[in-house]
Amino acid sequence: QVQLVESGGGSVQAGGSLRLSCAASGSIFRANNMGWYRQAPGAQRELVATITRDGVTNYADSVLGRFTISRDNAGNTVVLQMNNLKPEDTAVYYCNADLLGAITLVRSDYWGQGTQVTVSS
Repeated sequence: QVQLVESGGGSVQAGGSLRLSCAASGSIFRANNMGWYRQAPGAQRELVATITRDGVTNYADSVLGRFTISRDNAGNTVVLQMNNLKPEDTAVYYCNADLLGAITLVRSDYWGQGTQVTVSS
């Protein structure tokens, strides 16, 4: 069974840093695009950053210059390094991956369970 497992959330003061990790496990042939999204209370889920298999990145304007997304294709992992955090970054962060199953050879979109990030002023 394919799943995404996140780790690394927590609470930090403004200006601090956190590192989120996400590992895809199960029968995976290939991980295509991977990324992070977030959802604050009362708001819609929004894109934070994505990265292609070739390493091409895309960031939301609000995190550009503060967050860095990276990945390890061999380990099917994606990492979000968050620096200079602001209170408005407070949200539940979700890992997302476009995965090709090794057994089914079906390409599907997967989401992690979410990890809370809280930034206090």
